[in-house]
This record gives sequence, structure tokens and C-alpha cells, in this order.
Amino acid sequence: MQKFLKFTLPLGLIIASIVFFAGMVAWSKSQQVERKEEGEQAILVDTIEAEITSLNFVVNSQGTVRPRTETTLVSEVSGKIVSVSADFVAGGFFHAGEVLLEIDPSDYQTALRRAEAGLASKIARLADETARSEQALKDWNNMGRKGAPSDLALRKPQMADARANVSAAEADVQKAQRDLERTQITVPYDGLVRQKSVDIGQYVTPGTRLGVSFAIKTAEVRLPLSSSDLAYLNLPSATEVSNQDKSFPDVSLSTTVAGKLVTWQAKIIRTEGVVDEASRVLYAVAEVTDPYGVLGQSHQQELKVGTFVNAKIQGLPANNVVVLPRYVLRSDNSIMIANDRNELEILAVTVLRAEPRNVYISAGINAGDRVITTTLDAPVPGTKLVLNGMQESEVQPGESREQ
Repeated sequence: MQKFLKFTLPLGLIIASIVFFAGMVAWSKSQQVERKEEGEQAILVDTIEAEITSLNFVVNSQGTVRPRTETTLVSEVSGKIVSVSADFVAGGFFHAGEVLLEIDPSDYQTALRRAEAGLASKIARLADETARSEQALKDWNNMGRKGAPSDLALRKPQMADARANVSAAEADVQKAQRDLERTQITVPYDGLVRQKSVDIGQYVTPGTRLGVSFAIKTAEVRLPLSSSDLAYLNLPSATEVSNQDKSFPDVSLSTTVAGKLVTWQAKIIRTEGVVDEASRVLYAVAEVTDPYGVLGQSHQQELKVGTFVNAKIQGLPANNVVVLPRYVLRSDNSIMIANDRNELEILAVTVLRAEPRNVYISAGINAGDRVITTTLDAPVPGTKLVLNGMQESEVQPGESREQ
């Protein structure tokens, strides 16, 4: 019996194991669920609709407001300052011809009177010599002498000397008058005092710096333009300086003042005609009329000299272009669109102008094309797409939403 169990027990265990394994396999097959074949996955994207439009290009630049006319006031005579205008302070406005400073005129008034007295004396001497000459001619005729009298007999050299002395005396009077006028410091334009260097009681000599002023009728802004910017602008040449030419571009200047964006209107009046050797830019000059608004020629907010402003220059017109965000343009000048079958399609386009934010396309795209704005790492033409905002009923069978 033991011998029988010794041979049959292992065999029974092997057979039982085979039967158990076969049963497990059959049970596993009966429990399997048929996998549903997955359909092709679609990519969720954002799109914008292309619109054809006409516009004027805008070229951006920047610059600092500068006075068109600036004057360094310098004394032309010496003396003590005896009067200072209340407007002669930094930031003070003044009118053309207003006396800003007055130097003690006493010595110059005396010099003028002395010069006038000298002129009167020289005129009297000339009158005396003229009378002597006329009398000499009468005497010559009364004595019955034949021939013309000599110049010396008619005292012509003395008369010439007297006339020269009168001319010199007149010049002395004119100089004395100019020196007296120069004791009053005036400027021939309406302006603003930028800097005050002297004050009442101070003694000045010729060449002493008195202050700095500038005209407020107009101000200018130098705007740097690159060679690529020039292609979209109609600028005056360096020889055209008339700001009456209506073809010169308008400019909108802006900056932030007290936390608010403020704008001013200006106009390009000329270009400087010289390309900067360091930066390779050409400077165009924009003019602002009555920047401080005190002359009644402008109703814009005050624009202070020295203000840094951003400028938008009106450029050339562009017709039938599509404006898109700059980031949708690929490096090979192509864009991605969703076609009528909601499949990805890549179009080669003609770029008229590319800016940091926008790109202007003149060909290769049609109105109504749905331009993909979602960034795709490796776009493949024909890829199924799901447009953001598409209804469930618009999704094709077998597609799923995947971003």
C-alpha cells in the first residue's frame, strides 16, 4: 500500500494542478471584456477669425521735449545790478522785450551826454569851416583873380577834417547809446527762465553769465528712426523745412503724468539729414505749438520741456491686410489654421510688416480663416482639432477633447 501511494500521489498532484490551471484560464477568458477600439484623438485649440482691413501704419519712437530756441544771457557791459524783474526766476514766464535785469546806467548816461556834447562841438566846427570856405570863394571872385582857386585856398582840407570829426562823434554817440541800452537785459521772444545765475547788487563784467532762457512758442522732440521704420513713413527731406506742408506726418505724443496717461498732438517738420554713426538711426523732428499753453495758441495740457514722451507717427496706408498677433507667425513665415473639416492646415503667407506685438499679412490668407493661436510643439497637417467653445454635437464620432 505504501508503495502504491508513493507512485500514485505525485501523479495525482500533477494531474490536479493541470486541471486547476486549465480551469483558471477558462475562467479568466470568460471574465475578459472586449476593449473598445479607441478613435483618433483631437487636439483642443483656440482660434481667431481673420479679417481683411485697411489701415495706416503706426511707427513707434520716443524722445525728450527740447526748446526750439534757447539763449544763454550774458552781460555786455560792466556794473552793479540795480533791478531784477519778478519774472526773472527759474520757471518764470516773461514777454518779448520785458526788462529782466538792469545794470546801473549812471556811467553810461554820462558817457552818452559827453558823446552828444562832443558831436555838437564837431558839428559847430564843421559849420565854421563851411562858412570860411564860402567866404574864401567870395574873396577870390571879388579880387578879380583868374582861374579856379586851389583846394587849400578854399579850405577844403579843413572841411574834410571837420566832416571826419563829425562822423567820429556820431559813432561815439551811437556806441554810448548802445552801451546804455545794454544795461537793460531783454530777450526778443516770449519765454521761460530755465536758470538764474545772478541777483540784485551783484557786480558783473562783460561776459558774465546771467542766466538761461528759452522760447515757448514751439518745442521740439527728436525721434530716432531705424532704416526699417523709414519704409513705412512719408518723411520730409532734409531740405524741406516748411511745417505748412500737409503731407508731413502727424504725431501723437504721450506720457504718464501723476498716474494718468496724457497725450499731445504734434507734427513732423523736418529730418536732420544725418545718420547717427553709433546707432545708425535717422532723427526726425516733431514740433509742438505753444507747449505751455500760455500764448493762447493751443488747448492741450501743459507739456514741460525735458519731458520724456512716447511717439506714435502716422505712417503710409496699407490696404487689404490681415492683422494678427505676432506669436502666431512661425519662423518660416507660415501660420496654422483650422480648415472646414476641423483639421490642422499650415499656410505660407506674405508678411508686409512684423512688429513686436502684431504682424501684417498681405497675401496667403483669406477672410474668415480660423487662425490657430494655441502653441503646438510639432504640428502635423491633417491633425484633428476641436475648437475651444465648440458644442458637443459638433465633435465628430471617435473624437475626444484633449488639450
